[in-house]
Amino acid sequence: MTPIYSSPMKVGVIGCGNVGSILAERQKSFKIVAAYDSIPERVAAFSDKYGAKPFSDIDAFLQEPLDIVVEVASINAVKDLAEKVLLAGRDLILLSVGALADDAFRKELLTTAKQLHRRIHIPSGAIMGLDNVRVGKISRVDKLFLKTTKPSRSLNSNESVFKCLFAGKARDCVALYPKNTNVAISLSLACGREADVELWVDPKAEQNMHEIFFEGEFGDAYIRIRNLPAPENPATSYLAALSVLSLLESLDSPLVIGA
Repeated sequence: MTPIYSSPMKVGVIGCGNVGSILAERQKSFKIVAAYDSIPERVAAFSDKYGAKPFSDIDAFLQEPLDIVVEVASINAVKDLAEKVLLAGRDLILLSVGALADDAFRKELLTTAKQLHRRIHIPSGAIMGLDNVRVGKISRVDKLFLKTTKPSRSLNSNESVFKCLFAGKARDCVALYPKNTNVAISLSLACGREADVELWVDPKAEQNMHEIFFEGEFGDAYIRIRNLPAPENPATSYLAALSVLSLLESLDSPLVIGA
């Protein structure tokens, strides 16, 4: 059944940092009516600027009449708060999808969502092509490889040369670099197969770059995405923030593309 939301859709935001501000500044068909952050001063400043009701108590936040909750905080916030959102009867958008690398946590969260008839939405984040990567769940896949290259400032790195910081499986990369590799888990979940990942630091780079190599029964694909860091937060892709905005704007549309 298609969700029936208010008009405009009433949104609650978990996380009042850079991405939350981008959503608030560009809201059109939805309205951020409540905001939660564990730091009272930050949520108060967000409220003063954007008019959302401020909360540092998650239970009080979830008592508000919300259609959907958007998490734009951190992996730890997802693990601490996501189930509470579902139990409160709210659908959920997760940006910090790296939290779902934890198999036990993911299974428990999905079980709760299914039992309560709730939806957990994963935006495309800092990459493209997640819709077609899903064919991996219904056909043979021979290769799913992600190579991510980021400027030194995005990784808080002092490296002076182009260097591979990590090579291995997606979940292990997220464990070491939780703020920079959510896309590896998004790819893995979409495909139904864990992605192989390399994370590179390039001190000469000005943009974040993700290269996806996908091969299987369907043929092969190569996708390169170069995007700018989000304003005031070089660890977050601006495209990732825009993907959340795009998802919110399309949730109540009768026309669904690529889903």
